[in-house]
Amino acid sequence: MSTSESGKAYHHGDLRTAALEAGLRLLETRAADDLGLREIARTVGVSATALYRHFPDKKALMTALAGEGLRRLSEAQHEAADRAGGGKAGFAATGAAYVRFALANPALFRLIFANPDMDSSALTHEDSAMAFLRENARAAAAEHGGDPDVIAIHAWSCAHGLAMLMLDRQIPADDAIIDRVVGGRW
Repeated sequence: MSTSESGKAYHHGDLRTAALEAGLRLLETRAADDLGLREIARTVGVSATALYRHFPDKKALMTALAGEGLRRLSEAQHEAADRAGGGKAGFAATGAAYVRFALANPALFRLIFANPDMDSSALTHEDSAMAFLRENARAAAAEHGGDPDVIAIHAWSCAHGLAMLMLDRQIPADDAIIDRVVGGRW
Protein backbone atom coordinates (compact mmCIF):
# COMPACT_ATOMS: atom_id res chain seq x y z
CA MET A 1 0.00 0.00 0.00
CA SER A 2 1.34 3.44 -0.88
CA THR A 3 0.79 6.82 0.67
CA SER A 4 0.24 9.99 -1.31
CA GLU A 5 1.57 13.45 -0.53
CA SER A 6 -1.61 14.14 1.45
CA GLY A 7 -0.95 11.10 3.65
CA LYS A 8 -3.92 9.11 2.35
CA ALA A 9 -3.29 5.46 1.71
CA TYR A 10 -4.55 4.12 -1.60
CA HIS A 11 -5.49 0.53 -2.07
CA HIS A 12 -6.31 -1.28 -5.27
CA GLY A 13 -10.00 -0.34 -5.17
CA ASP A 14 -9.63 3.43 -5.42
CA LEU A 15 -6.29 3.94 -7.18
CA ARG A 16 -8.01 4.52 -10.52
CA THR A 17 -10.16 7.28 -9.01
CA ALA A 18 -7.18 8.84 -7.23
CA ALA A 19 -5.20 8.82 -10.48
CA LEU A 20 -8.04 10.47 -12.38
CA GLU A 21 -8.42 13.14 -9.71
CA ALA A 22 -4.67 13.78 -9.84
CA GLY A 23 -4.77 13.94 -13.63
CA LEU A 24 -7.65 16.41 -13.57
CA ARG A 25 -5.79 18.60 -11.06
CA LEU A 26 -2.67 18.54 -13.25
CA LEU A 27 -4.78 19.51 -16.28
CA GLU A 28 -5.63 22.73 -14.47
CA THR A 29 -2.04 23.88 -15.01
CA ARG A 30 -0.88 22.20 -18.22
CA ALA A 31 -1.90 20.67 -21.51
CA ALA A 32 -2.81 17.00 -21.79
CA ASP A 33 0.25 16.38 -23.97
CA ASP A 34 2.40 17.31 -20.98
CA LEU A 35 0.85 14.65 -18.71
CA GLY A 36 2.24 11.19 -18.26
CA LEU A 37 1.41 8.06 -16.32
CA ARG A 38 4.63 8.24 -14.34
CA GLU A 39 3.96 11.81 -13.21
CA ILE A 40 0.45 10.91 -12.11
CA ALA A 41 1.79 7.86 -10.29
CA ARG A 42 4.28 10.07 -8.44
CA THR A 43 1.54 12.57 -7.60
CA VAL A 44 -0.68 9.84 -6.17
CA GLY A 45 2.25 8.20 -4.41
CA VAL A 46 2.34 4.84 -6.14
CA SER A 47 4.66 3.12 -8.55
CA ALA A 48 4.09 3.50 -12.26
CA THR A 49 3.65 -0.28 -12.38
CA ALA A 50 0.65 -0.02 -10.05
CA LEU A 51 -0.93 2.62 -12.26
CA TYR A 52 -0.30 0.58 -15.43
CA ARG A 53 -2.72 -2.02 -14.03
CA HIS A 54 -5.51 0.53 -14.45
CA PHE A 55 -4.25 2.37 -17.53
CA PRO A 56 -2.13 0.25 -19.89
CA ASP A 57 -0.91 3.33 -21.75
CA LYS A 58 -1.26 7.08 -21.98
CA LYS A 59 -4.12 6.82 -24.46
CA ALA A 60 -6.15 4.81 -21.94
CA LEU A 61 -5.45 7.43 -19.26
CA MET A 62 -6.40 10.30 -21.58
CA THR A 63 -9.60 8.51 -22.59
CA ALA A 64 -10.54 8.01 -18.94
CA LEU A 65 -9.82 11.67 -18.18
CA ALA A 66 -11.95 12.72 -21.17
CA GLY A 67 -14.76 10.48 -19.95
CA GLU A 68 -14.66 12.14 -16.54
CA GLY A 69 -14.57 15.54 -18.25
CA LEU A 70 -17.68 14.68 -20.24
CA ARG A 71 -19.42 13.58 -17.05
CA ARG A 72 -18.57 16.91 -15.41
CA LEU A 73 -19.67 18.86 -18.48
CA SER A 74 -23.00 17.05 -18.47
CA GLU A 75 -23.44 17.80 -14.78
CA ALA A 76 -22.76 21.51 -15.38
CA GLN A 77 -25.23 21.57 -18.27
CA HIS A 78 -27.98 19.83 -16.30
CA GLU A 79 -27.51 22.26 -13.40
CA ALA A 80 -27.65 25.24 -15.78
CA ALA A 81 -30.82 23.95 -17.48
CA ASP A 82 -32.48 23.37 -14.11
CA ARG A 83 -31.57 26.88 -12.90
CA ALA A 84 -33.03 28.34 -16.10
CA GLY A 85 -36.27 26.43 -15.65
CA GLY A 86 -35.92 24.08 -18.61
CA GLY A 87 -37.53 24.67 -21.99
CA LYS A 88 -35.96 27.07 -24.48
CA ALA A 89 -34.18 29.02 -21.72
CA GLY A 90 -32.81 25.77 -20.32
CA PHE A 91 -31.58 24.69 -23.75
CA ALA A 92 -29.75 28.00 -24.19
CA ALA A 93 -28.33 27.64 -20.67
CA THR A 94 -26.80 24.29 -21.61
CA GLY A 95 -24.92 25.95 -24.46
CA ALA A 96 -23.71 28.75 -22.21
CA ALA A 97 -22.62 26.16 -19.63
CA TYR A 98 -20.67 24.36 -22.38
CA VAL A 99 -18.74 27.53 -23.22
CA ARG A 100 -18.14 28.38 -19.56
CA PHE A 101 -16.94 24.82 -18.90
CA ALA A 102 -14.44 25.21 -21.75
CA LEU A 103 -13.17 28.50 -20.36
CA ALA A 104 -12.87 27.12 -16.83
CA ASN A 105 -11.19 23.86 -17.98
CA PRO A 106 -9.30 24.64 -21.19
CA ALA A 107 -6.88 21.69 -21.14
CA LEU A 108 -9.61 19.20 -20.24
CA PHE A 109 -11.93 20.67 -22.87
CA ARG A 110 -9.26 20.41 -25.55
CA LEU A 111 -8.51 16.86 -24.43
CA ILE A 112 -12.16 15.93 -24.86
CA PHE A 113 -12.88 17.68 -28.14
CA ALA A 114 -9.65 18.58 -29.92
CA ASN A 115 -7.28 15.68 -29.38
CA PRO A 116 -6.60 13.68 -32.55
CA ASP A 117 -4.87 10.96 -30.50
CA MET A 118 -7.95 10.37 -28.35
CA ASP A 119 -9.44 6.91 -28.52
CA SER A 120 -13.00 8.19 -28.88
CA SER A 121 -14.23 4.67 -29.62
CA ALA A 122 -13.31 3.80 -26.03
CA LEU A 123 -15.77 6.39 -24.75
CA THR A 124 -18.26 3.56 -25.02
CA HIS A 125 -21.39 5.34 -23.90
CA GLU A 126 -23.07 8.17 -25.70
CA ASP A 127 -21.99 10.58 -23.05
CA SER A 128 -24.72 12.24 -21.07
CA ALA A 129 -23.80 15.69 -22.37
CA MET A 130 -24.53 14.54 -25.94
CA ALA A 131 -27.64 12.67 -24.84
CA PHE A 132 -28.88 15.83 -23.10
CA LEU A 133 -28.19 17.89 -26.23
CA ARG A 134 -30.22 15.48 -28.35
CA GLU A 135 -33.03 15.42 -25.79
CA ASN A 136 -33.20 19.24 -25.84
CA ALA A 137 -33.08 19.27 -29.64
CA ARG A 138 -35.99 16.82 -29.84
CA ALA A 139 -38.00 18.98 -27.44
CA ALA A 140 -37.22 22.11 -29.48
CA ALA A 141 -38.23 20.37 -32.70
CA ALA A 142 -41.47 19.18 -31.14
CA GLU A 143 -42.32 22.69 -29.99
CA HIS A 144 -41.05 24.77 -32.91
CA GLY A 145 -40.62 22.31 -35.78
CA GLY A 146 -37.47 21.34 -37.58
CA ASP A 147 -35.14 18.39 -37.69
CA PRO A 148 -33.85 17.51 -34.20
CA ASP A 149 -30.53 16.28 -35.62
CA VAL A 150 -29.96 19.59 -37.38
CA ILE A 151 -31.02 21.53 -34.29
CA ALA A 152 -28.52 19.53 -32.19
CA ILE A 153 -25.69 20.10 -34.68
CA HIS A 154 -26.53 23.80 -34.93
CA ALA A 155 -26.58 24.27 -31.15
CA TRP A 156 -23.37 22.27 -30.63
CA SER A 157 -21.59 24.10 -33.46
CA CYS A 158 -22.56 27.46 -32.03
CA ALA A 159 -21.44 26.65 -28.48
CA HIS A 160 -18.29 24.80 -29.57
CA GLY A 161 -17.27 27.46 -32.06
CA LEU A 162 -17.77 30.20 -29.51
CA ALA A 163 -15.79 28.24 -26.92
CA MET A 164 -12.88 27.72 -29.32
CA LEU A 165 -12.88 31.37 -30.43
CA MET A 166 -12.71 32.45 -26.80
CA LEU A 167 -10.10 29.86 -25.82
CA ASP A 168 -7.93 30.92 -28.76
CA ARG A 169 -8.44 34.58 -27.80
CA GLN A 170 -10.00 35.47 -31.13
CA ILE A 171 -12.81 37.17 -29.22
CA PRO A 172 -12.99 38.17 -25.55
CA ALA A 173 -14.17 35.61 -23.00
CA ASP A 174 -17.16 37.63 -21.84
CA ASP A 175 -20.29 36.35 -20.10
CA ALA A 176 -22.53 38.84 -21.90
CA ILE A 177 -21.25 37.66 -25.28
CA ILE A 178 -21.80 34.03 -24.26
CA ASP A 179 -25.38 34.68 -23.19
CA ARG A 180 -26.21 36.73 -26.27
CA VAL A 181 -24.63 34.42 -28.85
CA VAL A 182 -25.80 31.12 -27.38
CA GLY A 183 -29.19 32.54 -26.44
CA GLY A 184 -29.74 33.82 -29.99
CA ARG A 185 -30.07 37.45 -28.85
CA TRP A 186 -28.12 39.21 -31.55
